[in-house]
Amino acid sequence: MKRNKILYPAQMDTQSLGGLEVDVTSARTGQPLENVVVDISTADDPDNILEEVTTNSSGQTPEVDLPTPPRSYSEAPSAEQPYADYVVTVKNQGYEDVVVTGVELLSGELALQPINMIPQPEESDSAESIVIGPHTLFGDFPPKIAEAEIKPLEETGEIVLSRVVIPEYIVVHDGPPSDASAQNYYVRYRDYIKNVACSEIYATWPEETIKANVLAIQSFTLNRVFTEWYHCH
Repeated sequence: MKRNKILYPAQMDTQSLGGLEVDVTSARTGQPLENVVVDISTADDPDNILEEVTTNSSGQTPEVDLPTPPRSYSEAPSAEQPYADYVVTVKNQGYEDVVVTGVELLSGELALQPINMIPQPEESDSAESIVIGPHTLFGDFPPKIAEAEIKPLEETGEIVLSRVVIPEYIVVHDGPPSDASAQNYYVRYRDYIKNVACSEIYATWPEETIKANVLAIQSFTLNRVFTEWYHCH
């Protein structure tokens, strides 16, 4: 394991730590990958490796504790960024490198970062770059597109299901509903709920608060599926 001196940003509390575990699998087979090298650095200084760890037979790294801002920043509205941003670089012979920028860590919480590695020819040196944007509770985003509470139904009828079901996949429209040129993505329902929750909730919140938010996300999504108003943005 390689350890370099950590330079703490001004807002960091050296007593506040968050955990990070990286889970690595093959994108082709879904099997865990062992002995994969995982480097962790800060977004402000990506070349300064803070930790270098390797995956075990289950494709998992050991849990790494890293500095974060104080937990109180995420428990109430704050002008300070409540999480720390890290860069995770994953390298394995015979696979395309993966670099994830913007991995968010909260004080006292364990962040799990899944990585799917794509096999590549030895002569290739391509790398996959994934950038995680600011959390929606902290970043500066345009307001959501207003929607009518009661949506009109055409004569053919959008409601085609006889009952509410939990789908395996849902369609996510990458743009406003009116933009026909935007791409549609098929996403596993459970992954969609998980990813929306991660972007709209802080893990430091009380458990019952998190449950209530997840139920609201599920209700909204299933309503879209049931009525075929499934174009999310």
